[in-house]
Amino acid sequence: MTTSIAKYCSILLLGLGIALGGCASHTVKTSPYVQLQQETSEIPESQLLDLGVVLLDPNLEQIDEDDALVFAEVRKAESHYMAGQMAQAIQNSSAWGAVRVIPNAATVADVIVSGKILHSDGETLKLALDVIDVSGRSWYSKEYKAVASRYAYRRETATRDDPFVSLYHQVANDLLNYRQKLSGTDLQQLRTLGELRFAESFSPEAFGGHLQQDKNGRYQVLRLPAHNDPMMQRIRGIRERDHLFVDTLQDYYGNFNRQIDTPYRDWRKQTYMEVRNLRQVKQQAFNQTIAGVVAVLGGIAATTSGNRAVRNSGAVAIGGGGFLIKEGFGKRAEADMHSETIRELGDSLEAAIQPQVIELEDRTITLSGSVQQQYRQWRDILREYYQLETGQDLGPKGNGQ
Repeated sequence: MTTSIAKYCSILLLGLGIALGGCASHTVKTSPYVQLQQETSEIPESQLLDLGVVLLDPNLEQIDEDDALVFAEVRKAESHYMAGQMAQAIQNSSAWGAVRVIPNAATVADVIVSGKILHSDGETLKLALDVIDVSGRSWYSKEYKAVASRYAYRRETATRDDPFVSLYHQVANDLLNYRQKLSGTDLQQLRTLGELRFAESFSPEAFGGHLQQDKNGRYQVLRLPAHNDPMMQRIRGIRERDHLFVDTLQDYYGNFNRQIDTPYRDWRKQTYMEVRNLRQVKQQAFNQTIAGVVAVLGGIAATTSGNRAVRNSGAVAIGGGGFLIKEGFGKRAEADMHSETIRELGDSLEAAIQPQVIELEDRTITLSGSVQQQYRQWRDILREYYQLETGQDLGPKGNGQ
């Protein structure tokens, strides 16, 4: 009898321990603030690299269908918004030429930052980024993570800075540190490669012999065009028009970020609380369900005892365990309620771009569709101009190259 009681008490104590574990707090540490580093020395014009930040991949295909914290509309908006925030931080480091958000990696820039969103809610942001220069050299691939402080969303303590500004500062600092390791000759060669690769994309027959690509995909300059080469002069004019169009896109990205800034901040503030509530409720639901199962099993074991008091206690344990299981399922229902709240908040954000009307010397054109589609249309128009000026047949259009 004593052994049965001891066994029964041990089982109940185990269940009690698990249940009490549900009361423990699970704290996610806030990321420390990262100060933005700035270039303090003057950089010669010939060594100023232009940098492009590609719209981030929303990474929707990697998300589970039942993930309550991910919404296609929000992720698509974030792919624009976060690229803009990153470009702004990089520009503020005073270490680069033009820093632009670009539609895709086909846009020739001296340095290109691309990547995808691994996780994003009001509490945690994780990005995977790749940095490559125009020579084909990989600077680095790295994952970045930041956890927002609860003070970032309190009205009395919130600032105008993005809650994850430290992540963008870290990206800018890493880029600056890598660029500072390159020699002046390296920087000038990248500028030259950028011009020749753009020229080759429009006229591989005329400029393909100026570059060589090795087995690792790295580009090297074999020879330079003459200083007064008329075809290179035309290419420079075409590239200037291309830059003007990409600069027009910056106005779109900037306006878009300003338009969604307030609702997006509100959305992240709400999801910050919902994420914390959801995690706490799910943990409580798990612990209470497990504790209930253990109590029921202990009660069943006790009912087989020859001692009436133990059997009665076992019956009580079964009833109590059933109550805990029911409470656990109730917590799951509460978690579903929080998930639905997040979904409703997410539905309020959508990203769209309006058709653009551009006045050219001889005609007016309208570009429509997504940013990527509009850029492909624009590159096709530039190819037409180059073909008319040179009389060259540039082959099929529509590849955005």
